[in-house]
Amino acid sequence: MAAFENDIRRERMMEGVRKAQAAGKYRGRPASIDPTKIKELRSTGMGAAAIAKQMGIGRASVYRALAA
Repeated sequence: MAAFENDIRRERMMEGVRKAQAAGKYRGRPASIDPTKIKELRSTGMGAAAIAKQMGIGRASVYRALAA
């Protein structure tokens, strides 16, 4: 019985999510990193650590943006 109620609840929730997505209200968190800015700084010869420090992000985030 509890599993049946969970299935109904899940269906209702997914219906609400789909409705919100259709209305454009379910987009997720906005990106905080601008990959074009990182690539721009890298092309000037700046290192990953310096870019990370200037932009206030982690070094791994810089490498991830450069790989994308």
